Amino acid sequence: MASSAASSVRPPRPKKEPQALVIPKNAAEEQKLKLERLMKNPDKAVPIPEKMTEWAPRPPPEFVRDVMGSSAGAGSGEFHVYRHLRRREYQRQDYMDAMAEKQKLDAEFQKRLERNKIAAEEQTAKRRKKRTHEDLFLVHEENSFMMMILE
Repeated sequence: MASSAASSVRPPRPKKEPQALVIPKNAAEEQKLKLERLMKNPDKAVPIPEKMTEWAPRPPPEFVRDVMGSSAGAGSGEFHVYRHLRRREYQRQDYMDAMAEKQKLDAEFQKRLERNKIAAEEQTAKRRKKRTHEDLFLVHEENSFMMMILE
């Protein structure tokens, strides 16, 4: 008995140095604390969370086994089944509407980007043409000035 107690004695843990409790007052301080904690041990791997996938409703079942009939003898439990089916269908329709709206906004944004890019290119071309014209004009003035000096 005594030998088993002696073998189960663990060596003492090294004492951690006490750290002052720091409560961040704003987001910048919180980020600073996180960075300091990460930089204490730069060899340790940093956990980077995966991007959250966008919620999508479950696809409808391939085969519905218990189809509700249209007879007048529905029990009291059938209402709750109907209510859940209706809620799920409304969620699916809302999701489809939101996705259509998002696609429409994305398409409009891409069109606006393309229009802005074309307008910027036209403006750049116009300014480039003006600069080359000014350069030619300056060269022409310098040549005529040189000709006046030579005469």
